[in-house]
Amino acid sequence: MATPDFGRNLVDMFEKSAAAGGEKPFLWGKVDGSYRPWSWAMVRNRVHRLARAFRAKGLKPGDRVLLVSENRPEWPIVDLAVLRAGGVTVPAYTTNTEADHLHLLTDSGAEFAVVSNSKLAKTLLPAIAATKHVKLLLTFDSLPATEHAGVETILWDDALAIGDDSPDFSEDPAATIGAENLACLIYTSGTGGKPKGVMLSHGNVRANVKSAYYVLEELGLDDDVFLSFLPLSHAYEHTAGLFLPISIGAQIYYAEGIDTLSSNLVEARPTIMACVPRLYEVMRQRILNGIARQTGLKPKLFAKAVDIGSRAYEDPASLSLLDRLLNPLLDRLVRSKVRERFGGRMKALVSGGAPLNYDVGLFFTALGLPVFQGYGQTECSPVISVNRPGKVKLKSVGPALPGIEVRFDEDGEILVRGDAVMQGYWRDDESTKRTLIDGWLHTGDVGVMDSDGFIEITDRKRDLIVNSGGDNIAPQRVEGIVALEPEIAQVLVYGDKRPHLVALIVPDQDFVTSFAKAEGKKSELAALAEDDDFQAVIGKAMKRVNSRLSPIERIRRFKILPEAFTIEGGMMTPTLKLKRQAIYRAYDEAIADLYRGRVA
Repeated sequence: MATPDFGRNLVDMFEKSAAAGGEKPFLWGKVDGSYRPWSWAMVRNRVHRLARAFRAKGLKPGDRVLLVSENRPEWPIVDLAVLRAGGVTVPAYTTNTEADHLHLLTDSGAEFAVVSNSKLAKTLLPAIAATKHVKLLLTFDSLPATEHAGVETILWDDALAIGDDSPDFSEDPAATIGAENLACLIYTSGTGGKPKGVMLSHGNVRANVKSAYYVLEELGLDDDVFLSFLPLSHAYEHTAGLFLPISIGAQIYYAEGIDTLSSNLVEARPTIMACVPRLYEVMRQRILNGIARQTGLKPKLFAKAVDIGSRAYEDPASLSLLDRLLNPLLDRLVRSKVRERFGGRMKALVSGGAPLNYDVGLFFTALGLPVFQGYGQTECSPVISVNRPGKVKLKSVGPALPGIEVRFDEDGEILVRGDAVMQGYWRDDESTKRTLIDGWLHTGDVGVMDSDGFIEITDRKRDLIVNSGGDNIAPQRVEGIVALEPEIAQVLVYGDKRPHLVALIVPDQDFVTSFAKAEGKKSELAALAEDDDFQAVIGKAMKRVNSRLSPIERIRRFKILPEAFTIEGGMMTPTLKLKRQAIYRAYDEAIADLYRGRVA
């Protein structure tokens, strides 16, 4: 396809693609259990009407609009309408608590809010009532009359009708919005302290889209379909899952959730999808669990396909003549069926948000699924680097995108410069000065670069464990190796200023169920966590882990937890990263006990 016109700003980018797309499908959402399309023309019509409605209700250029919604077609329409009206979108996670919403509303000063449904409104409305400065609440679905928090509330259809009765803008926003104008405040997910509002301009996001396009162009882009799974409130999905497909005129399907992801993949048949490593780990385990239930020749063929595929990536010279003859047959009998589970035409499975365990990436690569690990930060709009088609180094996050400069500080911290780097943190000059120094973004991530320019992330600078012997240990590396064991779903390691590492373990639910059935015991994890036989099985898994770790990385003691780390429980971010400090606080006594407890 021809190189797209990226426009003067994000509104102009959309207008150009919408004009070219016309009645072709653009957004796909579920209605009564089936995907239904929204055409480019339909979306454009609603963007214009909603933008006029926002202006009619008093939105001025620069005003902030809080947006709380699950991924659905109305989400990008609101986002684009706010931008067209000159406003600034403030995306919020659907998992936010009332306190989270109160922080975002207070910090951003948003005078307008949008919520999709009554369930999400339950945490938003008390925050709106507490701030007393929100002028208008737009809802996609109706709310009970008692739940309007004393603020003017209008429904989606009524807002569109207001837009119909309102005059168009005297000047075309697609031509008058500058690249320097603020487009969104995306609040960091808060693995540490309170989330900070990252100021991303039209020019920042546009630059990142343009850089990402030149990488994806190597895939041979043509009539592409994206499956949007990560929250649109996350910087990665906002840029790479919304504005990147807008720029190339692609279609976007909205996944319903992790429980329906497998069926959504088959329904949407996407060519591109981005997920965080945790989801690839889950998908890998589901495939392995399914194979474990098979009998006869199928498990042997699957194992052979993984073996030959792995060696073809790691050491092609190790393949015998028989391996080379078998490989095409295994592609038809095994790999093609796995690819069909992902829709059958996947060009790129992109992984970002945290380091992807090498063995997980190798597993999918061996099965013929193209995994491209990347790296980014909200503060860089967000993509910094990604592996390229034709040259993938699974242990790396690839080379920097075109237009992105990377260098390393004396302590190994990754520094980034380019047009995609944020304007700063909203109303937080002190944090901005600490993070942006002489034009360089200090990422807080530690890494190295090889002779080909491929970057490898070793850990977060602030997450490094320094044991009592002064050794630096990367917890994410250790946790990634532990999580490969089929008995284990989640793990957090600890050992700062201690002589060795200990771990909090959450067993895999499928394993818990099968163990309980085989042993004739109750399958409740809370009961099994204290069961000697169950602990012994987990102990054997931990011994296997320790055999693959260096002496300073080995886990000496562990505790089985009676419940999983969850977003709702405040132990994970919406992008499934562990909130280490929150977990440390919640289990501080258990961690202290481990230093005189069970040995793995």
